Amino acid sequence: MDNRRRLLIRNKTIATGLMIGAAILFVVARLQKGHGAWEWVAAFAEAAMVGALADWFAVVALFRHPLGMPIPHTAIIRNKKDAMAGNLASFIRDKFLASDTLIAKLKAYDPAEHLAVYLMSRENAAGLAKGLTRVCADSLDFIEDERVQELLRAALHNRIESFDLPSSAGAILDTLRKDNRHQIVLDDLLKGFAAWLGTDEAQARLAGAIDDMCTQEYPLLAAFIPNRDQFSRGAGEKIVKRINAFIQEVNADPVHEVRYRFDTAVTGFIARLKSDPALRDKVEAIKLEVVHNRSIADYARNIGNDLKNWLHNDLHQPESRVRERIAAAVCGMGAALSNSRGLKESLNEHLETLVLHHGDTLRTAIAGHISGTMQQWESADYTTEIELSIGSDLQFIRMNGTLVGGVIGLLLHAISLLLA
Repeated sequence: MDNRRRLLIRNKTIATGLMIGAAILFVVARLQKGHGAWEWVAAFAEAAMVGALADWFAVVALFRHPLGMPIPHTAIIRNKKDAMAGNLASFIRDKFLASDTLIAKLKAYDPAEHLAVYLMSRENAAGLAKGLTRVCADSLDFIEDERVQELLRAALHNRIESFDLPSSAGAILDTLRKDNRHQIVLDDLLKGFAAWLGTDEAQARLAGAIDDMCTQEYPLLAAFIPNRDQFSRGAGEKIVKRINAFIQEVNADPVHEVRYRFDTAVTGFIARLKSDPALRDKVEAIKLEVVHNRSIADYARNIGNDLKNWLHNDLHQPESRVRERIAAAVCGMGAALSNSRGLKESLNEHLETLVLHHGDTLRTAIAGHISGTMQQWESADYTTEIELSIGSDLQFIRMNGTLVGGVIGLLLHAISLLLA
């Protein structure tokens, strides 16, 4: 049996016993015709019995109808359940969850500082990392279900097939083209090409290409060229110098013809991606070929399975590297937050802003949840739960009423004798 129920039964028994005892004592005193000390006993017992009955009625009337009679203003808790639910919800909403109250608590608590201290603890960081890895492991087990994988594959294919790749690519390129940012790409390409031409590998290939060209295109001239290797290297070096000079010229001139042609080509390509049906169909065909290509799909699936298996095995290891990295990252976040006053102030300010913007909605929802939940309770269960919570303490009212009533009876009897 619940301890609360045992305590309630015990206190009810004591209070009822005192009431019955007062009634028996009253009967005995009256049978003695009120002679001598029995007069005082009768006064005590009568007042005690009245106090006990009055307090019994008051306590019982809170929870049910006394003796089963539907006396008005009894069974108050059961009959007022809905009103009490609404009043309690409103009290919590207006007193505990008011925006001013919550913000004052936030300012006093300094959640950013407490969060930093919590995250810097290695034990707390390890606990968070363990929880996150457990969630990841459970998620992997869920994803491994063939039904889930089939659903994910179908959803991914549908999304990719419905994705307008030409228009999206055109929009991305158009964004990159703003403020002449595409010219920066051209500069990087030219610089990279110039750097490659300056390498021994590039110059050796260029010399070889010149030598092959002379042999194939001008065989008679090539036969009369002395020291062809040196000739090819020298010609290659001169070509590299001319190319580098041209690249430097393009880089130095913001309105160079090459830049103009590059800009025209990019602009035209973007326009074609957005409006040219032939180019759009070609891009869509390439997209669908990649999506439905079995070799590419198998390759991607194998990479995904390898990564998933490695992650799954690591997460189930006692010394998981992923868990260690997460714990280290958590500690690092705590240290960064602790050492940055500006970051802490920003976090606290954002929390206060969240309370201001969403506090009313949240506290109204909580109040509605409390009120709705209480109203859905069965009246009998609701009444029983409250009685188990406070009923044993209310029995002390009955006990005190019996004893205090008896003492008041003695005082009243003494006063009546004084006035007689």
